[in-house]
Amino acid sequence: MRSWALDYDPAKCNIAAALSIVGEKWTFLVLREAFNGIRRFDDMQRRTGAPRQVLSSRLAGLVDEGLLRKVPYRDPGQRPRNEYRLTEKGLGLFPVIVALMSWGDKYASDPGGPPVVLTHRDCGAPVELELTCADGHVLNSAREVTPKPGPGARRVA
Repeated sequence: MRSWALDYDPAKCNIAAALSIVGEKWTFLVLREAFNGIRRFDDMQRRTGAPRQVLSSRLAGLVDEGLLRKVPYRDPGQRPRNEYRLTEKGLGLFPVIVALMSWGDKYASDPGGPPVVLTHRDCGAPVELELTCADGHVLNSAREVTPKPGPGARRVA
């Protein structure tokens, strides 16, 4: 059976567009730290192990893309510096981070279990990622999903 996707141009792919912004190891590690409440450059550098120049570049890119914002601070006796905080656009990546973490917990974790467990702040129950359709049906597999051309799809010439 021939896939419908062969008739459409993949050049306007939003997966590719998203990966052009966040699809790199250091970027995801910076986002991981931001979601964990790490905001300062030196702390991020220590926790990610990123070279200073790489980290500086990734932070600048995330600020330019509107995923992080700079917030000035000054410790007593020190020069002014910036913290990096997630914006609404950055917070929108939380399900992506949780999905990567969940996949890693299942397929790449040490036998001792995952190093981090996410829990609901209000009740303490473990957080689980769940894919549902607009009518509320839980989807347990990619085999339950049918991709179809969207309004932005363009046929191959």
